[in-house]
Amino acid sequence: MQLRSILFFLVVFVFLGCDQQVQSQSQNTFRTQSEPGESLQDTIMSGRQNAITRAVGQATPAVVSVNVIQTQQVRVNPYQDPFYDFFFGRQRANVMEREVKSMGSGFVISADGYIVTNEHVAGGASKITIAFPDGTNLPATLIGADSGTDLALLKVDSDKPLQHLSFELDEGPIVGEWSIALGNPFGLFEASDPTVTVGVVSATGRDLQPQDNRYYLDMIQTDASINRGNSGGPLLNAMGKVIGVNTAIFTESGGSVGIGFAVPAEKAVRVLDEIREKGFVDRAYYTGLRGRTLPAQWAQSLGLSEAKGVVVESVDPESPADKAGFKPYDVIMQVDQSAINDQTDFVGRLFEYRPGDNVPLKVVREGKIVDINMVLGSQRAQ
Repeated sequence: MQLRSILFFLVVFVFLGCDQQVQSQSQNTFRTQSEPGESLQDTIMSGRQNAITRAVGQATPAVVSVNVIQTQQVRVNPYQDPFYDFFFGRQRANVMEREVKSMGSGFVISADGYIVTNEHVAGGASKITIAFPDGTNLPATLIGADSGTDLALLKVDSDKPLQHLSFELDEGPIVGEWSIALGNPFGLFEASDPTVTVGVVSATGRDLQPQDNRYYLDMIQTDASINRGNSGGPLLNAMGKVIGVNTAIFTESGGSVGIGFAVPAEKAVRVLDEIREKGFVDRAYYTGLRGRTLPAQWAQSLGLSEAKGVVVESVDPESPADKAGFKPYDVIMQVDQSAINDQTDFVGRLFEYRPGDNVPLKVVREGKIVDINMVLGSQRAQ
């Protein structure tokens, strides 16, 4: 009798265990076989879709190639004689015009045809043509360009609303999140779907050395491959929103080495809105300051351990700097939260502001840190 009872409980236990195991498998979120009415191929195709493929699919129709013709004037020595300029002067040389073609990338930001690209792509253009992925080609007008941030705004007229991209303004880029670069590298694939490269946001707030009066400050760094021709294309997050405008790369070979930079969305939107409204970015600010990079031999006498910052040499009477309380021999160390190493840094940081803006600064005066707030004036009112 006792043996029968033991056997009975063993059988019940085994069946309960099997039932629990089957229930656990039925709750698994990973599908190992196709649903009723779904083929194996459909299941595989569904598994290939992810956030990146969806973002690319949404963005592709709005990414364009920007074809540019620039007219350049060149002096020509009619006799190809090295002594011609010496005897007759450069003013006697013939001046000829030549057309130079180039190409970059861009993307549509509104249904009525506004397009973003880089200033170094389209800023000096005499003729611009936009090639869309569906093969459509439309002439474009340059609304305005800003060399300081290397951004340009174009406009095309279309007989139908255009698919367009949105900027991510609610949240800044997250270091380590997916970044997707789209564009037309080297101008290889005009009027076709853009090339897609994927990486991560490598860093934010990167400052590069200025080039040709372009100040690359607070840039997004990415290891998504960016090459010549990608300039002006969008850098997307996994939601398909624009987090930056691809602008520059660091390279020693001329090709991508995984260090690319994009103008962040927030800065781009501010600049593009100004261009759309005025046709330009108003940087005709006035400070009334005269200064230079702090000389090394002055640092110790002004209470600093190292030669960093901009020393004020003079202040115009009744100027914004005078009203803010600047004095000669103040050393400007910070603009807002950004450290100032030299005069180039200072000029670059002021490029972020407009006439009428309040600029918070930190200066060293007689060895002590002083906070100063300066409201920028306008040269247009001088």
